[in-house]
Amino acid sequence: MNGLEERIEYSFKNRKLLETALTHSSYARENGKSYEFNNERLEFIGDAYLDAVIGQKLFDIMTSCEEGVLSKKRAAVVCEESLADVARGISLGSYLYLGKGEAASNGADKDSILSNALEAVFGAVIIDGGFEEGKRVINRLLAAKVSLAVQGKLFRDYKSEFQEMFQAIYKSTVSLKYAVVAKSGPAHNKTFTVEVSAGNKVLGRGSGKSKSKAEQAAAKDAVLKGEISVL
Repeated sequence: MNGLEERIEYSFKNRKLLETALTHSSYARENGKSYEFNNERLEFIGDAYLDAVIGQKLFDIMTSCEEGVLSKKRAAVVCEESLADVARGISLGSYLYLGKGEAASNGADKDSILSNALEAVFGAVIIDGGFEEGKRVINRLLAAKVSLAVQGKLFRDYKSEFQEMFQAIYKSTVSLKYAVVAKSGPAHNKTFTVEVSAGNKVLGRGSGKSKSKAEQAAAKDAVLKGEISVL
């Protein structure tokens, strides 16, 4: 864990917090541990504070942008794909405690596991060193993503974008549904195919190496088609 502390530039006073942040629920279950011994509670803290820190950073930089633009930029910075990319940059996956099933299915490189673990590490820093230390670590690790978002060069969050487009027309009278319609490949390298629909009409379809990526692909398909009529 010393190597990870060097990468995030923070030394823990309570090393148990860092260990907990790196412990996936699958590992805890296999070893007879309760929820207190996995990273989900720390992820809850990290996730909440992450939004606030990145929101403030964008607010300070993008002084002429309205709330809607800031919200979209923040969503792009803190989305699963972005956080997983940052996690890979500090080799976070190599430090994770995973259950045998997750380890066998390449869980250490799954976007969902990496992004959640990174948020848990942020949460652990906050609990161990306080909000200002958490803010420093978050801003340093996500500086490149913030810069790309400000320049409009970070990937688009098509799922949020399509939700906004759809809700602008249908308000709360019709809801979107994402469903996995196919899976292919071995257990450690599956490809998911997802359809997004409303009512009985399929609006988009896409594939990816995780459910979240497939949902983004389906939403992108729907956005690019520009056809959101369901009635």
